[in-house]
Amino acid sequence: MSETPPDRLSNDPSSPYYDEAALERGVGIRFNGVERHNVEEYCVSEGWVRFPVGKALDRRGNPMTMKVKGKVEAYFRS
Repeated sequence: MSETPPDRLSNDPSSPYYDEAALERGVGIRFNGVERHNVEEYCVSEGWVRFPVGKALDRRGNPMTMKVKGKVEAYFRS
């Protein structure tokens, strides 16, 4: 595995951007200069992240998310 995290990554196993090996290694996200721990999905090249919104769930039981644009920096924690 390379030393740079994937450009786009999701926590949802049904997503085509899900990568179990990268998630096990531990990917950290810095969004607009602030360390974030509740990111569901991100894309560095397009500059957006998805955050859960409160405790609301969609009809499939997944958390409702909000897409926010800004500067995204991804790195491996270990």
